[in-house]
Amino acid sequence: MKYSVAEFVRQTSQRNEENNFFDLESSQTLEVNLNGSVWAKLGAMIAYKGNISFKRQGLSEQGLSMVFKKMLSGEGMTLMKAEGTGKLYLADNGKKVRILHLNNETIFVNGNDVLAIENTLQYDIKMMKSVAGMLGGGLFNVKISGTGMVAMTTHGDPITLLVSPDQPLNTDANATVAWSGGLDVVVKTDVSFSDFIGRGSGESIQLAFSGDGWVVLQPYEEVYGEKK
Repeated sequence: MKYSVAEFVRQTSQRNEENNFFDLESSQTLEVNLNGSVWAKLGAMIAYKGNISFKRQGLSEQGLSMVFKKMLSGEGMTLMKAEGTGKLYLADNGKKVRILHLNNETIFVNGNDVLAIENTLQYDIKMMKSVAGMLGGGLFNVKISGTGMVAMTTHGDPITLLVSPDQPLNTDANATVAWSGGLDVVVKTDVSFSDFIGRGSGESIQLAFSGDGWVVLQPYEEVYGEKK
């Protein structure tokens, strides 16, 4: 389909119908209506309007405990603080953006999939329990708790699977984006998958969920540190 310049601008221009703290400007772009501060993924800013300043997350905000956890885990979530008044636009490598509003709730998110966290929320890096000997201890994720909004990203359209006591769930660790705080999860390995050429880094490391809750998956195996 061909557009005139005026039609192209009309089709792609900013939408002003909503004015929530977090709004989806498009399926891949988050608009933050800022009047104060917000934590955002370092490097995710694509544009802003107004008087907004940016500061990389430092020791004073993290504390020594968080620094040591990130060193130990290799956790990929590095945040910046955006402060001021205006509109901030965030995106991450063309991934789709999803907004969750927590109401005194807890969720766990893959650190590489966190796009923005309202500063009313608390977060911490946690290690999942593992089957004996697996990876020398376990895998790491980000625990987000409290009341406020969090934006996360997925490659493609995610699917959410329910977990119940009589229907536990096993997932590929690299395709798992987030899950509800009430679930029990352990890391396990399936050596049969490691025999498949080219597939050993994904399905061989699995997450086993049990309890009551939900798990968000993406149709993509994302390995932290990979080139995009």
